[in-house]
Amino acid sequence: MLARTGVLGDLDRLTHQLTQADASVGTVIPADAWRDDTALYLQFDLPGMDRSSIELTTEQHTLTLTAERPSPIPADARPVLTERPTGRFTRRLVLSDALDTAAAEAAYDNGVLTLRIPLAAHAKPRKIAVSGGAPRQLTS
Repeated sequence: MLARTGVLGDLDRLTHQLTQADASVGTVIPADAWRDDTALYLQFDLPGMDRSSIELTTEQHTLTLTAERPSPIPADARPVLTERPTGRFTRRLVLSDALDTAAAEAAYDNGVLTLRIPLAAHAKPRKIAVSGGAPRQLTS
């Protein structure tokens, strides 16, 4: 059995009571992001979440990630210690129009969701050929 007495025990009980109603409120899904010349990469920490509970959507340049972690404690049990957040989690990120969200790919491995969103053709770096002479002028 786990037991804390004194001030720390009182603080633990108070914290538990305040957060028991909805433990997912205020919980942020941690993320890292980086890009190279071909794509934007996003990684989200989703430990303990089943792949089937993860949902990714894009709408008007907004990426929405939702996932759910159920409580491992049976309904008829009395919790002794509950520190890990459970419930439904959501994270929204605004994406640039320079990304091709229709070609996005996602993979989930060891509690980490990795998302690769390719750059749109108009946003990819390209070389401009240099020819000899003066550039042609537009005629009206």
